[in-house]
Amino acid sequence: MFKISQLTVSYGQHLVLNHLDWELPKGQIHGLVGLNGAGKTTLFNTLFGIIKAQKGTISFDNQPFTKNHLGYLETQNYFYSYLTGREHLSIFQFNNPQFDSNHWNSLFNLPLDDLVETYSTGMKKKLAFMALLCQNKPFLLLDEPFNALDLETNQQLRLIIKALADKGKTVLVTSHIMESLTLLCDTISYLENGKIVFCETKENFANIEQRIFHQQSNLQEKINSLINS
Repeated sequence: MFKISQLTVSYGQHLVLNHLDWELPKGQIHGLVGLNGAGKTTLFNTLFGIIKAQKGTISFDNQPFTKNHLGYLETQNYFYSYLTGREHLSIFQFNNPQFDSNHWNSLFNLPLDDLVETYSTGMKKKLAFMALLCQNKPFLLLDEPFNALDLETNQQLRLIIKALADKGKTVLVTSHIMESLTLLCDTISYLENGKIVFCETKENFANIEQRIFHQQSNLQEKINSLINS
């Protein structure tokens, strides 16, 4: 079980994560959605250890959750200059020498012996995902993993994520495209004002957008009024 209890993070007087409580079963794929400013980035950075919480605990499998549990695929990935794709992967292979980059690259078809700076945005995303796989962490946080990928690679990525969960990995995925999550996840949680407002399982996914946009009818009236004014 992945468990967060009373997690609180603030920037000065601004409370971002508000005594957040959240429990997720291991070995499943969990989606997280929230409007801009809900606290997603702060939550991710706290999980990764970039930000220190003022209060609360995070545990995984009844042990304190640390950076060693987590493989993090950020929305924007950083790469050192003047490294080839293969050299970039070698940085992450230190603790997992069994990782076969050529084997995985038969799927992604990256020019691993070219400099990463020559890669397209989508190629860089695939390289970053290979580096994540190389780390072999039990908990994977994927922040907007489908951005900049073509349709074929999106499908490949979904199949890989499902296979990883089948092998016991716990995966947390965010996306601004709801369909990406409903097709993939076992649960989807909604973050609002620094708290998890609800967590739905597959059988209730059809109601999620309605719950998030419960004021949609008022919004439509406002848009119509603005257009017609």
